[in-house]
Amino acid sequence: MALSALLYVNSSSFPPLHFAKSPIPLKKTLAAPAPSPRFPKMLPSPHRPQAFSLQGALSEAMNLIQSSPPTWRSAFFNNLLIFTVGSPILVSGLSLSGICAAFLLGTLTWRAFGPSGFLLVASYFVIGTAATKVKMAQKEAQGVAEKRKGRRGPGSVIGSSAAGCLCAFLLINRIGGEAFSRLWELGFVASFCTKLSDTVSSEIGKAYGKTTYLVTTFKVVPRGTEGAVSVEGTLAGLLASILLASIGCFMGEIRAAEAVICVIASQIANFGESIIGASLQGKEGFQWLNNDVVNVLNISMGSILAVLMKQVMLQNFALVNP
Repeated sequence: MALSALLYVNSSSFPPLHFAKSPIPLKKTLAAPAPSPRFPKMLPSPHRPQAFSLQGALSEAMNLIQSSPPTWRSAFFNNLLIFTVGSPILVSGLSLSGICAAFLLGTLTWRAFGPSGFLLVASYFVIGTAATKVKMAQKEAQGVAEKRKGRRGPGSVIGSSAAGCLCAFLLINRIGGEAFSRLWELGFVASFCTKLSDTVSSEIGKAYGKTTYLVTTFKVVPRGTEGAVSVEGTLAGLLASILLASIGCFMGEIRAAEAVICVIASQIANFGESIIGASLQGKEGFQWLNNDVVNVLNISMGSILAVLMKQVMLQNFALVNP
C-alpha cells in the first residue's frame, strides 16, 4: 500500500513535459530514385546561334533587296550583288577603274530611280559593249578600234553618264518638287538614249559603213574620222535609240510620248556632236576637246533637248486645253 501510495501521483502536481524542437528538420521519406535516362540530355548545339544569325542576315538582305523606296543601303547592296554576279560581263567591257566608276554610277542610279533605272543603264551597257565588239579585229587592223579591246575606263564611264548622274542628284534632292521629278527621269533616259545611239552608230559605221561623209561638208572621208557619218551607222544608231527608249517605257521610267521625245532629242544631239567633232575636235586651241568632253556635251544636249521639248508640249497642251 505504501508503495502504491508512493507511486500514485496526481497528474495535476507536475507541469506537462515539453521537448525542444530539433533544429534539423525531419527528412521525409525519400522516393525511390528515378532510373537514369538511357541517353544523356542533349545540350544546346553550339551552331544554333550561327544558324539564327545566318537567318537574320538573309532576312535583312531580302528586306534590302525589296526596299521601296530605295535607300542608299539598299542601292549599295543590290549593286554589289549584281556586280558580283555580272562580273564576267563587266570585265569584258570595262577596265578595273572603269568598273569602280560604274559601281558608283549604279549605286546612284538605283538610289534615284530604283531597279527600273538600273536595268535601263545595264541595257545601255550590254548593247553598247556588244556593238563595240563587232568586227573588232577588222577595226584594229584599220586603226579605228577602241583602246584596250574596247574595255572603257573611268573617263568614258563618267563622260557617258554625267548628265544622267546630274538628273539623279536633282531627283534625289527633290529639286523642283514633284512637278519636276518626271522631267528629271525624262532627262535621265534621254541622256542614255543619246549616248547609246552615238556609240552604236560609230561602231557599226566603222564595221559596216561603205561610205563615210564629213557631216559639215559631206565629203567622203576615211572611217573613224571625227565628225564622219555613214548611212549604215546612222540607221543603227536610230534603232538603238528606239530600243532603249522602248525599254525605258516598258520599265515605267517614261511614257510612250516621252519615248518619242527621247529618240528625236538623241538624233539632234548626235548630229550636233558630229558637227563639233568635225569643226573643233583636234583643231588648234581645242586640244582639251577630247572624246570624253565631247561625250559630256553630247549627252547633255540630248538630255536638255528632251526636257525642253517636254516643257513645250506641256505648254501647248495647256493652251489648247485651258
